[in-house]
Amino acid sequence: MVRIRKGSFDYIKDDPQGQKGEPLVMLWIYGGKFKNLKTNQTVPAGWSTLNGFDDTVTLAVSEPITLCAFFFDIYLEDNEGDVTVSAVKVGELSDIE
Repeated sequence: MVRIRKGSFDYIKDDPQGQKGEPLVMLWIYGGKFKNLKTNQTVPAGWSTLNGFDDTVTLAVSEPITLCAFFFDIYLEDNEGDVTVSAVKVGELSDIE
């Protein structure tokens, strides 16, 4: 399972309510064979997104893959900090085509 663990972006530098935006991360997955359990498709490469802290992508990996994560923050005046994406093994999945 892949998810955003921490980080944020902010369009209002001194927001009086202290609210922060939740990050959006684009994932590029390639180099092996995997099934994205959201789409139920087995593919050698693909894109997916993580939209906020509650979103996850679960992959059933049958061959080693490479996972790249891209974070977007287009408000240049306050670009600082970072976003942490974590990938954890959640168990054995069988019957991957």
